[in-house]
Amino acid sequence: MATVHISMRKLKEILRLKYGCLLSHRQIAKSLSISASIVSTYSARAASMGITSWPLNEEWDDESLQRAFLKSKPRPKQFAIPDWAVLQQELRPKTMTLLLLWQEYVERHPEGAYSYNHFCRQYKTWLKCQKPSMRQNHKAGEKLFVDYCGPTMNITDPSTGECRTAQVFVAVMGASNYTYAEATFSQGLENWVMSHARCFEFLGGVPELIIPDNLKSGVTRACRYEPDLNPTYQQLAAHYNTVIVPARPYKPKDKSKAEVGVQIVERWIMARLRHEPFFSLRQLNTRIAELLIDLNGRQMKKKPGSRLSQFELLDKPVLKPLPDKAYIFTQIKQVKVHIDYHVEVEKHYYSVPHCLIKQKLEAHVTGQLVTLYHQGKQVAVHPRDHRFGGHTTNERHMPIAHQKQQQWSPQRFESWARDIGKSTETLVIEFLQAKKHPEQSYRACLGLLSLAKKYSPARLEAACHRGLWMGATRLKQITNILEKGLDKQALPEVQLDLLNEIEHENIRGNSYYH
Repeated sequence: MATVHISMRKLKEILRLKYGCLLSHRQIAKSLSISASIVSTYSARAASMGITSWPLNEEWDDESLQRAFLKSKPRPKQFAIPDWAVLQQELRPKTMTLLLLWQEYVERHPEGAYSYNHFCRQYKTWLKCQKPSMRQNHKAGEKLFVDYCGPTMNITDPSTGECRTAQVFVAVMGASNYTYAEATFSQGLENWVMSHARCFEFLGGVPELIIPDNLKSGVTRACRYEPDLNPTYQQLAAHYNTVIVPARPYKPKDKSKAEVGVQIVERWIMARLRHEPFFSLRQLNTRIAELLIDLNGRQMKKKPGSRLSQFELLDKPVLKPLPDKAYIFTQIKQVKVHIDYHVEVEKHYYSVPHCLIKQKLEAHVTGQLVTLYHQGKQVAVHPRDHRFGGHTTNERHMPIAHQKQQQWSPQRFESWARDIGKSTETLVIEFLQAKKHPEQSYRACLGLLSLAKKYSPARLEAACHRGLWMGATRLKQITNILEKGLDKQALPEVQLDLLNEIEHENIRGNSYYH
């Protein structure tokens, strides 16, 4: 059977969940939406290379891991298949267990026996035809189901009277039904992730698993078999040492707790607040928190006690502790290094070492910092800057005698522009002199000179001449001149100031308005 290749991110997540979170191969497979056999294969290959702990040693970076896993090959193994019908008959007595039957199976087939986990999985697969549906039993502290309510709440701006809608986030513990809810202005990534962080603070701990819907903020690509988690959402799970297992699309039974929790919040909180006016998000969340106390303290009909008493009895004692450091929202995105060795993050440009030109990096963006990684290694850190079109450059990132610096230099851009025409050369020189470092203008120069290929050098020269004459010297303005064909029109004649020779205190002349 051909080897299935997985991404380096998923490979490292397998190792983190196996050795850091101590999950079984089946639990890891559910979290990452891959088969348990793939988890077993890569775990065995990691063990053969001496990787049996988390975090990894410094010697194992992304590049060395990829090289080592590509060289290593899994060894096929022949397994003895049990007689599942006989095994089912032997399981009928109350004293019999699958563990005992597996131990006997291993004694009969010591060289080709399944592992206990795989033995159980194979038996349950065979048993599906006789048990097509099964009631879900939730372990204490294991699962937290999260979702958004369908209806929204209205918030009125007291100064303008503008009405905004707020989304209601709901989280429900599987064993106790203990419920958390809060309102946010959107279902965007930051609100989605930070709602989880505030929910963990509310619970006073972290569950083993988070079961979300296939929301765009949490799951980048929804798929029944292999959904891709958003990197920022995955980093939240790593920070809190928990596992995310997305529900299958169009399978509401996978998250029935969330569906019921959403319905209860809509009926017992949102319906009670429908006639109350709210003028801020904080005011709305204060009222939701007050009604949550009543909701969680209310006596349940089908279980003894309340959600709060069940939570304190079942879930709270076994929740994982909160991390020592508070979570800071970090947006993760892929960026590409341009020839000016800068990357673009929210319309601002940050420098990286020039040897990474044309490489793809991973940017981690917080409220204060922009940290850039290449193959898992940190290559640059900059204070976050919100200026559109600005540049943040570390002089140590600049090339000294590098091939890229020789190929792209101010002299080369000026020579290229000089071949097109005098006006183009003048405009390129203005671009290069407009920045503290000429390298920061390379992108604009390339954009200008590339217009000669699209419109012809003669038209570009005419457009630059017209732009200089009009004072429209930005790249976008030159592009507009070419798109609208203004370069083909003659420049308007300069009108003579007929009043210039008349001197009078009430006559100002044209120069007054410049």
